[in-house]
Amino acid sequence: MQLALEPLDVARWQFGVTTVYHFLFVPLTISLSALTAGLQTAWVRSGNEKYLKATKFWGKLFLINIAMGVVTGIVQEFQFGMNWSDYSRFVGDIFGAPLAFEALIAFFFESTFIGLWIFGWDKLPKKIHLACIWMVSIGTILSAYFILAANSWMQHPVGYRYNPKTKRAELTDFWTVLTQNTALAQFFHTISAAFLTGAAFMIGIAAYHLARKRHIAVMRSSLRLALVIAVVAGALTAISGDTLGKVMFKQQPMKMAAAEALWDGQNGAPFSIFAVGDVSKGHNSVEIEIPNLLSFLATDDFHAYVGGINDVNKQEQQKYGPGDYRPNIPVAYWGFRWMIGFGVVSIGVGAAGLWLTRRKFWLAPAHRTGDDEVPHLMLTKNGQLGPRLSRWYWWIALWTMVFPLLANSWGWIFTETGRQPWVVYGVLRTRDAVSPTVSTGEVFTSLIVFTLLYAALAVVEVRLLLKYAKAGPAELTDDDRRSPTRIGGDGGDADADRPMAFSY
Repeated sequence: MQLALEPLDVARWQFGVTTVYHFLFVPLTISLSALTAGLQTAWVRSGNEKYLKATKFWGKLFLINIAMGVVTGIVQEFQFGMNWSDYSRFVGDIFGAPLAFEALIAFFFESTFIGLWIFGWDKLPKKIHLACIWMVSIGTILSAYFILAANSWMQHPVGYRYNPKTKRAELTDFWTVLTQNTALAQFFHTISAAFLTGAAFMIGIAAYHLARKRHIAVMRSSLRLALVIAVVAGALTAISGDTLGKVMFKQQPMKMAAAEALWDGQNGAPFSIFAVGDVSKGHNSVEIEIPNLLSFLATDDFHAYVGGINDVNKQEQQKYGPGDYRPNIPVAYWGFRWMIGFGVVSIGVGAAGLWLTRRKFWLAPAHRTGDDEVPHLMLTKNGQLGPRLSRWYWWIALWTMVFPLLANSWGWIFTETGRQPWVVYGVLRTRDAVSPTVSTGEVFTSLIVFTLLYAALAVVEVRLLLKYAKAGPAELTDDDRRSPTRIGGDGGDADADRPMAFSY
């Protein structure tokens, strides 16, 4: 049997691969920039060198990550013109404004201040240098907002009119595009998840060093900060996810039904824990459910009506014409559960760590090994050096850094595949958005090239992160301590002849 691939099929695979790969770096960039800025603020305010060490260590990992994010993000722009020219033509007037703002912020605003931060350690006054990294953090968040506003328009198109002569969507209200409830809900959910991702990343690396009794002072502070952020961001992710789910139910009822494998609408719809079904026959053969919970999650009413896949499909056929308006049900169903599952585990590890490292542990008598203080948390019952926390927690904490990345990936897979067969919901079908003159062979070739290139970049990225993460924070030099930036000076004439140093 031969498998016939159309350009549409390969183009979707290519966009999916490159998008999921790119989004591995985006949440880390957003969160690590803010966490680094917070640690540098702690150093500026306290003068404690452990915060300076932490700033430089996490800042180094942030720079490695943002470089890879920029490289992989550029490919996204090219794909619109290469494989999705009809889509680009249709949405060009709408996407032009938010993507222009994103480009200005990402490539001018962020790049300017990140350059000042990298090269300004020995030149800029302490507070101005600190302001640079905060501006980078603000820039990453604003950049994310404009991208999410554009994506939200694909989920719920507003603020436009359709021109039948040009067959294009034309922008009529940019403010509505930026501030619609879909964009706001998606932004807060994505940003909360990004900080959960960065916190888990920090927890994992800190746990690695603390389990080996290395860099105790720096990693203890980093771990505590990350645990607090994980719990707070996790709670906000759950709250914003609930809000986004209610918005999704109103705007895309098919996506909600597919996420729960709810085939037939009913009052008091149950939340599915586990289901095995037959898509061709439109029903489940195995179901484990919590009664009425889906209705409550969708509407805040345990007895409200929630439409099923079969019902909504008939409604959309009447509205949009003949066709199958169901997405890939297994992908939507399991993608939704993997997103929630990995997210909940990450929050749980953060909450457990916050309890196990509560204040009375940190303030217990400490022993000293070299330059680091070893708190009571790190002593065994016999008084020997060793993690008081069970080794199982250190290992779980180490692997937790991967869980939010998986949750983010499955979340975006669910978001985008659950909208199918629409690329712009209710307006433009995916099959009508692909480039008409691109052949299957051409798209397949670019898919292979991008996949191999991204695999090579992944090896580089992982090796760099592993190298510097395992090495831990470097010891401060005498130049570090004498630097005008670090002692609060303003540069002065005495420093005018010193060469500008790349801090990493």
